Amino acid sequence: MNGNLYVVGLGPGDASMLTGQARAALAASDVLCGYTVYVELVKPLFPEKEIYTTAMRGEMERCRWALETAAAGKNVALVCSGDAGVYGMASPVLELAKEYPDVRIEVVPGVTAALSGAAVLGAPLGHDFCVISLSDLLTPWSLIEKRLQCAASGDFALCLYNPASHRRRDHLQRAVEILLAAGKAENTPCATVRNIARPGQQVQFYTLEELRGAPVDMLTTVFVGSSSTLQQDSWMITPRGYRKK
Repeated sequence: MNGNLYVVGLGPGDASMLTGQARAALAASDVLCGYTVYVELVKPLFPEKEIYTTAMRGEMERCRWALETAAAGKNVALVCSGDAGVYGMASPVLELAKEYPDVRIEVVPGVTAALSGAAVLGAPLGHDFCVISLSDLLTPWSLIEKRLQCAASGDFALCLYNPASHRRRDHLQRAVEILLAAGKAENTPCATVRNIARPGQQVQFYTLEELRGAPVDMLTTVFVGSSSTLQQDSWMITPRGYRKK
């Protein structure tokens, strides 16, 4: 008899932000599978569970192992940070799923960094917004550049994932230059949130011009406002337009 494969979004990492559906899926699973850092976030909640982890860049191996283990009869929770469908493991699992037609798959949503980081800042995504990853590991920079240009010309608020790594130190600076060239104003309110909902959470506010030199890494989520966004005390607010109505 085949098992179930739950692709589970864990949210930002704090147990209080784990959804009830995610907690139930983890409890129903025999095995917790995922990138080592993410499994470590929930392992203390389920110390009796079998564990299978792989390092960064072992994504396809991890997905196939989870499918094969479920096909062998175990219930498996493949965990991701944030939401499983936003830069997570839902898409590669479903791409492989046709090879395992008898495995029952359930995608369990979580709170992605755009939303948990926005809550820390107030309401930077209160109107239309775009989420763009600055990692060119899987997406060519030419396409990332085009997406940034389009978002700027459409006056979207932006949430930028993966703004820097050891190899990609200048990608945020390049992104800021693209946004400025595409029409965003130098004084556009911006902010960074690092370690969202984890120990050591840090918030910094910038203008778009100042954002060029912001210290960022893979634990940082960057927010860039639209032309209507304002900073009010410690809040970053993009109005929906109710007051004008």
